[in-house]
Amino acid sequence: MRAIRRFTVRPVLPPALAGLGRLAGNLRWSWDPQSQDVFESVDPALWESTGRDPVKLLGAVGRRRLEELAADEGFLSRLGAATDELERYLTGDRWFQRRLAAGEQGPRAIAYFSPEFGITASLPQYSGGLGILAGDHLKAASDLGVPIIGVGLLYRHGYFKQSLSREGWQQESYPVLDPDGLPISLLREENGARAMISVALPDGPELLARIWVASVGRVPLLMLDTDVEGNPEHYRDVTDRLYGGNSEHRLRQELLLGVGGVRALRVFCRITGHPAPEVFHTNEGHAGFLGLERIRELTVAEGGPRLDFDTALEVSRASTVFTTHTPVPAGIDRFPLTLVEQYFSEGGPTPGVPVERVLALGSEDYEGGDPAVFNMAVMGFRLAQRANGVSQLHGQVSRGMFNGLWPAFDEAEVPIGSITNGVHAPTWVAREVIELAVAQGADPESDDTSGFWAAADKVPGAEIWAVKRTLRERLVVDARKRLRRSWEKRGAAKAELSWIDNALDPEVLTIGFARRAASYKRLTLMMRDPERLKSLLLHPERPIQLVIAGKAHPADDGGKKLIQDIVKLSDDPEIRHRIVFLPNYDIAMAQPLYPGCDVWLNNPLRPYEACGTSGMKAALNGGLNLSVLDGWWDEWYDGDNGWAIPTADGVEDIDHRDDLEAAALYDLIENDVAPRFYDLDAEGVPTRWLEMTRHTLKSLGPKVLATRMVRDYVRQLYTPASVTAHRLNSDFHGAAELAAWKKKVKAEWPAVRVDHVESSGVGDAPEVGDGMSVRAFVALGSLSPDDVDVELVHGKTNGEDVLVETVVDSLHVAESYEGGRHRFDGDVVLDHSGSFGYTVRITPRNDLLTSRAELGLVALP
Repeated sequence: MRAIRRFTVRPVLPPALAGLGRLAGNLRWSWDPQSQDVFESVDPALWESTGRDPVKLLGAVGRRRLEELAADEGFLSRLGAATDELERYLTGDRWFQRRLAAGEQGPRAIAYFSPEFGITASLPQYSGGLGILAGDHLKAASDLGVPIIGVGLLYRHGYFKQSLSREGWQQESYPVLDPDGLPISLLREENGARAMISVALPDGPELLARIWVASVGRVPLLMLDTDVEGNPEHYRDVTDRLYGGNSEHRLRQELLLGVGGVRALRVFCRITGHPAPEVFHTNEGHAGFLGLERIRELTVAEGGPRLDFDTALEVSRASTVFTTHTPVPAGIDRFPLTLVEQYFSEGGPTPGVPVERVLALGSEDYEGGDPAVFNMAVMGFRLAQRANGVSQLHGQVSRGMFNGLWPAFDEAEVPIGSITNGVHAPTWVAREVIELAVAQGADPESDDTSGFWAAADKVPGAEIWAVKRTLRERLVVDARKRLRRSWEKRGAAKAELSWIDNALDPEVLTIGFARRAASYKRLTLMMRDPERLKSLLLHPERPIQLVIAGKAHPADDGGKKLIQDIVKLSDDPEIRHRIVFLPNYDIAMAQPLYPGCDVWLNNPLRPYEACGTSGMKAALNGGLNLSVLDGWWDEWYDGDNGWAIPTADGVEDIDHRDDLEAAALYDLIENDVAPRFYDLDAEGVPTRWLEMTRHTLKSLGPKVLATRMVRDYVRQLYTPASVTAHRLNSDFHGAAELAAWKKKVKAEWPAVRVDHVESSGVGDAPEVGDGMSVRAFVALGSLSPDDVDVELVHGKTNGEDVLVETVVDSLHVAESYEGGRHRFDGDVVLDHSGSFGYTVRITPRNDLLTSRAELGLVALP
């Protein structure tokens, strides 16, 4: 029989054990070994059977055991030490506070919006890389003391749980999550009533949502939930599952995240006294509607400043950061323009904000765009003054992908920067690896992370190898358990599963491959030549073994077919002890997987991998990357910290390209990877392999950290955004002036032109070191020379006289004439041999612009 109602009864702890509730209520336990040890000592078997979830553990442990612990002085001492350490962590000055004390600037608070957050397996509100990145961002911000507030949704079913049919086809299930059984708490008003927000929708009553709060160390994470009384059933389902439903369902989710998220922030800050955010970070376009709510607050909200739309837009843009995560157009949310128009018409979520201005923000009104759709990434760029990709290569790809928004500028000048992702080491690095460095005197909390990873040189090779063997064995044990459960769910009888006892081998070179089953990630590239793969798996002296995992989107039958192909191969009795597919890839699986692998494989179709942080996690555990030069690997591979899979760029036949790259992959494994792994010295240690391991830890350790990433965001984006925002919104006079200036420049730009350019000082045979003087005669209409930059753009030229490797120098105004005409002069030194070319252009100039391309305006001869 089905229950008509379900709820979770929380335990009542003896007063002496109140610290257990304190530890369980803050998700720092998920990356703090000391807290984990305390929970494990409550009941080791129960700790494992509850999935290492403190809330479930405390709900399952019996009263007698709690009474025993309350009288156990040793346990109480460990508990007291752990709670004292948590308090020190939460209240002490950290990197950000030390930075401010040294006179550096920084925002009082930053709001970080994301549709998913991967913090811990016990809070399943993530699907893959975007959510894991968001979770690591919050954790690293907490470790650094950066005052971030996370904003997301609480999905009743989370993402789906994956299992396999007998035929190897992915099957999805959606278990109901009870918020009372999760490590979160309901935000309440002072009188105890639950805090609520509402968002007006055009097809009925207002959408209501309550606000849950997860404590991620020092960082509060707000999650909105519409499964509340007062909502009709179809409104309750708005937060039913992550990335589910049709376009309208997704639009409602994103309205709740963006518009409702800002309102939840206001409620949270009012109730708790937390400083209001000065910077808003949109993690991918899903939360882009937050900019419209901020404009509404500034234009029509009661008690607001009542600015005009253009001034409010400048205030909002100045303090908004937008991060794009996909190099694939299909990964961007695009809604029918008519649907967005329907939702933002009269009575919509942001009343008073003109619907035509809303539609213009997301319009693909550029060459190659579709005028019938509303593009969330396009809106994200237009509502943010600062934008970035998530690796150097991804920034480059994004500048090409979105060049249409700034058509007058070369791709290199498109105002999209790069901050390469990082991973949260305390979450992903095995305890044994950390202990190796600490034993050598390294400090894991030092601001100088390079010293910690340099300790790899001091650790004896035999100790490193012994730890890697331990981690490999842990993975093998975990994989066998998962493999057995999977086969049993597929309908296998226990009597036919004895082979699983010998599946995988802790002495064999172990290669990991786990990611979403998107076509460009090429889950089955390793299967292009099954016989050659078999020969590698079964090599008599140098065998390899593969551990594979990944989910396909429920609507992606192509991705499911890729998984089925892998499963069928791994079912082959001849090789099933050497290749396994583990279903339901999540944080709980990943934590033993990354440390247990010797090699991490990544073979996307270049350049479609935005960053790919799984290889970073493997590297921090002493694993070596075997990857296509894409994402982060493209910028940090140095020839000695792993292997680069050669690519067949330019080969248009996809099948032929895959054949070529698969053959290159097989060659690398057979001729380089496996021989190095099995080349053992007299003590059974692969010294040449460990040389690469040490170098990997030293060269990549400091770079791939989420703390490095968050520091970059603080320095390059958050702090500049807060400085600009202060200049604009202290009394909004600066924003009004900027909006009026932009309006004037756009109106006058048709009159701006380069009339004539003269150069002198270069003879018939110019040489390196010669100087050239340039005069440019320009017309500016009613604009003044202070409104523009007249720039000399010079560099090498290709065979079509197109400038490449350009340098931009500003010319200075030398004379002014009647009719808005002016002469600008400048000099340049010819500093390289070979072809040389130049031109002159005019761009708008204002100290409050972040780049010369911001307005998308340029005048050329």
